[in-house]
Amino acid sequence: MIVYHGSDHVIEKPEYKGGKAHNDYGRGFYMTESEELAKEWACGKGTDGYANCYELDIDDLEILELNGENYNILNWLAVLTKYRTYWQNGSVSQQAKEYLQENFFVNPEGYDIIRGYRADDSYFTFAQDFVSGTISLRKLKSAMHLGDLGMQIVLKSPKAFNRLKFIEALPASAEIYYEKRVERDRQARQAYRQSKASENSVNDLYIIDIMREEMKNGDSRLQ
Repeated sequence: MIVYHGSDHVIEKPEYKGGKAHNDYGRGFYMTESEELAKEWACGKGTDGYANCYELDIDDLEILELNGENYNILNWLAVLTKYRTYWQNGSVSQQAKEYLQENFFVNPEGYDIIRGYRADDSYFTFAQDFVSGTISLRKLKSAMHLGDLGMQIVLKSPKAFNRLKFIEALPASAEIYYEKRVERDRQARQAYRQSKASENSVNDLYIIDIMREEMKNGDSRLQ
């Protein structure tokens, strides 16, 4: 498969155990199958960058598909609460993080590759709102499809890094792609505000309901 990594410099050989420990899924090399998104991420600070292009051989690699049928969005959220450090203060938020990690956390460290949502700034805000009890599970699921970010692919093991072959670095102009990123985020936030203000359903589940009912992974009510 062909994958891309947005950066302000060319990366021919990514470093295993490089990157930040507090990224969405911990240390790893974060990529996308979208050249356009990689170029937007490359220009995220308003400067020119590159969409580093690679060929990735995934044969016989252990892949954690957080959006697969065996998992639900709370599994993704539990991983996010483990690695991302900034969350709202408050008793509900803290209890929610603890509950998610105890009942829905999937340890990504035993896998070669992880596929799942990318928590860009606006999407991280959506996740924070759910954890603090502001929005329902239904609205969180809907919000994660706003802006069409797609899935990110993260290399976690030496075996996966060895399967990555650099092809080329495609220049990304901040004049074009920084504006595209800002506009994508603006549209996602606008749609989210509309969704957040829309009428709730009597059947909507909030984090407090999930904890009170002691829902666990595999509960049909969470699908």
